[in-house]
Amino acid sequence: MTYQVFSGARIFDGERFHDDSVLVVGSGRVQAIAAANDVPPGAEVVRLEGGVLSPGFIDAQVNGGGGRMLNDEPSPASMYMIAEGHRPYGTTSLLPTLITDTGEATAAAIEAAVEAVKADRGVAGLHLEGPHLAPARKGAHLAELMRPVEDRDVKAFIRAREAIGALLVTMAAEQVTPRQVQALSEAGVIVSIGHSDCTSVAADAAFDAGARGVTHLFNAMSQLGHRAPGLVGAAIDHPAVWCGIIADGHHVDPKALRTALRAKRGEARLFFVTDAMSLVGSKEDSFTLNGRTVRREKGGFCSKLVLADGTLAGSDVDMASTIRYGVTYLELTLAEALRMATTYPARFLGLSDRGHLLPGARADLVHLNDAIEVKATWISGRLSA
Repeated sequence: MTYQVFSGARIFDGERFHDDSVLVVGSGRVQAIAAANDVPPGAEVVRLEGGVLSPGFIDAQVNGGGGRMLNDEPSPASMYMIAEGHRPYGTTSLLPTLITDTGEATAAAIEAAVEAVKADRGVAGLHLEGPHLAPARKGAHLAELMRPVEDRDVKAFIRAREAIGALLVTMAAEQVTPRQVQALSEAGVIVSIGHSDCTSVAADAAFDAGARGVTHLFNAMSQLGHRAPGLVGAAIDHPAVWCGIIADGHHVDPKALRTALRAKRGEARLFFVTDAMSLVGSKEDSFTLNGRTVRREKGGFCSKLVLADGTLAGSDVDMASTIRYGVTYLELTLAEALRMATTYPARFLGLSDRGHLLPGARADLVHLNDAIEVKATWISGRLSA
């Protein structure tokens, strides 16, 4: 076996930092974290100039990137383009996300994901955000395409999960029954409640039936009231539920995010998502979403994306920027911010061989400088262009 040895940076293994150490990689997998002077004979030494070597970032919600939206063309080529658009920002695994669309588009996205996951080019599964959402909390989605879950949908999702692996579906609690949630969850489909105007009682029923997550906490859902806790309150209170959060300075006020980080029951249950659109990794300033123009408005921590009526339409943030936001505005340590982009999303998605640097893990890596800027990324030990 030919070894690669990464030296010269602090190593973050997904839980803690290692100083004066090297990362040993062989056959695309982590072999060990060893003492700096313990280099296998004949190894290729990759010398890093300071900074941090971390597991590659994992993003469970990516609508687009590199100038392409998945909805525009749900194909393997689009998925590769989106993954490559986010690679310079440290994301080595992502779930291309199809927002509410037709049945034909959903079927095409599933078929594309089957091929894309096999290609090992950064696509780790598929996220279907719709069409089983609530029109009352539609956000930038098309309400006319939203509908309840039918038993044929359950069967289709289960078949897709068997072929894809990591299949995440966002559903409103109003559009799915606890029986359907249980059937999906028992088959390994990851059910996340989102775009929902449900009561906390209905949310708890979905969680108790097996729903594991909440999609972009606070956004497009019933809010926390002192007598009506809504989906936000149920998500924060339920100890087994994971919550994705968009930390870009536009989707959620940092005070609300800091409150959720302090209040969430259950250990390590909040993780970063970008909810990124096609402009990440692109020089364009607008794009078309379901026939509507979405434009970039500059200002704040990063730009925001809005429809003509001012509705937020996904984000313009990348994962490295999200980590910087967490450290700067959310009072997170660098270690915890990194966990929220690596270890925690891997656990949520069931990607047991990534999100950490324990022996046997995929050598999906990102090198960051002291300003939390990406210097290089590797997928299975291969340096990304």
